[in-house]
Amino acid sequence: MTKTTTSATFNDWIFDDSEIPDPEGKGERAVRFIRALRHPKSRLTGRQFQLDRWQERIIRRVYGDTRPDGTRKIKTVFALIPRGNRKTTLGAALAMLHLGPERIPRSQVVSSAVDRDQARIALEEMVGVIRAHPRTEEAFQIQDTKNRITHKRSGAFYRAMSADAATAHGRTPVFALVDELHAWKKRDLWDAIKTGLVKTPGSLLVVTTTAGIGRENIAYDMYSYAKQVASGAIVDEAFLPILFEADKDEDWRDEAVWHRVNPGLSCVPPYPDIDGLRQMVREAEHRPADRAMFQQLHLNIWQDGAANPEWDLSIWDECTSPVDLESLRGKPAWLAVDLAKRTDLCAVAACIEIDVGRYALHVQSFAPEEGIRRRADNDSAPYPLWRDQGYLTACPGDIVDRLIVEDHIRKLADLLDVREVAFDQYLAREIMENLEADDIPVAAFPQTLANFAKPVDDFEQLMLTRAVVHDGNPLLRWAIGNVVMMTDQSGNRRPNKARSADRIDPAVAAIMSCGRAVAGASGLSMYETASEDAFFF
Repeated sequence: MTKTTTSATFNDWIFDDSEIPDPEGKGERAVRFIRALRHPKSRLTGRQFQLDRWQERIIRRVYGDTRPDGTRKIKTVFALIPRGNRKTTLGAALAMLHLGPERIPRSQVVSSAVDRDQARIALEEMVGVIRAHPRTEEAFQIQDTKNRITHKRSGAFYRAMSADAATAHGRTPVFALVDELHAWKKRDLWDAIKTGLVKTPGSLLVVTTTAGIGRENIAYDMYSYAKQVASGAIVDEAFLPILFEADKDEDWRDEAVWHRVNPGLSCVPPYPDIDGLRQMVREAEHRPADRAMFQQLHLNIWQDGAANPEWDLSIWDECTSPVDLESLRGKPAWLAVDLAKRTDLCAVAACIEIDVGRYALHVQSFAPEEGIRRRADNDSAPYPLWRDQGYLTACPGDIVDRLIVEDHIRKLADLLDVREVAFDQYLAREIMENLEADDIPVAAFPQTLANFAKPVDDFEQLMLTRAVVHDGNPLLRWAIGNVVMMTDQSGNRRPNKARSADRIDPAVAAIMSCGRAVAGASGLSMYETASEDAFFF
């Protein structure tokens, strides 16, 4: 029996013959309007707009299902559709619809994307459609240099915007198309669009995107909400989830999976190009990074972090359990500190022995307060949220205050039986000297392959055997998912910050502390645990 994913059930209504309510005939009107359009690349007679059945069913559901007062039930559409399935073309048709029969005089219709080039794709689709027929060309004014299209008679207009929020604030769109949300690093434009839509009665937000990387972003938040609505865990009749995705455990080479996830493959002519997909798979068999890319963009399998992450985060998540430091008072603990630069993220990890062979992990991160919002934009990570949740300590000013880090270590030393605090001494000499002067044991942990080889293996073993628990710290989880390793010919590994997708400092501190805890519980020193094979690398 062929395995099906939950999302396959979510989409049954798109492919079956179930009735879609249309009491006012607005769904039929929308379909007829779009079919009447012309598209310059269409292969149909007269270059008629190719509206395939799966697309038609979505349009009927969005526009036909109305309340007794005639207003549309759906306010938000989240469409997770793989690359090559003409989602931008569909989005452009919907934008045309809101300049056509759905228009309101002088209303604003917008499409937005991560950058200017991406934002113009929908605009160019619409321009092609308008110029493909004399009647539409007469009805609209195209201002290409302003990325704007205006319906002459009503004054309703469309504008394409990139992630420059300065152009979005103050706008009150009646329809907003958000393209490839997974690529958005900043949330300024997103917030401006969302707040603008709320001001307009009957507004509609349509998000069309492929799957993304990591959980700490706007797209994953929307995706997670869509999954809960689709499953019935959340009841929200104004939110329509459309989720074409494969399960992570499915065979990514199985063409039956491709056909289920890519609705265009069942159409005539089919799209995307099946031979092109086959060639991509042949190449991806031997290239892990290409495999991850194929799974993400063509099967909509959300990726955890790095293109080829070291560890499966589902296993990491199984180690989640409440960690109450007060209840662990007096327990043996091994601390590790990744200081990095004064303007960067740094972390203090404590690996606490709960019982023989079992440990609790607590990690606190630090960053300059002044750079938290900028860092959130640059790293596509919600540092302000992590700060508010208590996982990130914001140091006043533009640098990490080493005294704040030192104070945190001292508090842990007062609470726990700290056996060792491991540092890369290159950046930590002053703190090490201060702690040592107060009889807090410190140890140098040079960031070499030799010193990391055993701690990496020990950390991995603790995770795989569920012998370590953590409190679900989302900042630490993000860092764990970003880790990429440098590996030598003997299989020794160490975290590679240069190749990792994003920040890994909290993960590095966690690896160091867990490695030193396992060694310390065995009575071994730093040098006894270092790999001899790796000393020359």
